[in-house]
Amino acid sequence: MAITSAIVLFAVIWFMLLFIALPIGLRTQGDENDVVPGTPESSPANLNLKRKLSRVTAIAIVLWVIAYTVIVSGVISVRDLDLLGILD
Repeated sequence: MAITSAIVLFAVIWFMLLFIALPIGLRTQGDENDVVPGTPESSPANLNLKRKLSRVTAIAIVLWVIAYTVIVSGVISVRDLDLLGILD
């Protein structure tokens, strides 16, 4: 696997996890009954973005290492995923 492929794989995993993690545990201003004037009720009350980003990064590193190991070791190859027999 080239370095560019490894970086792209990490970025895809990281962004997928980020979009999964953003709404988890989110409390809106409407939920807290503390709406700041000029903002909608659906605005986050306390996002804790640093903590979410650090957790997403840690999980992404673990998943990336697993995916990288599987790809480089050849446990699963493109031929294993060829269900239609096009590559034969």
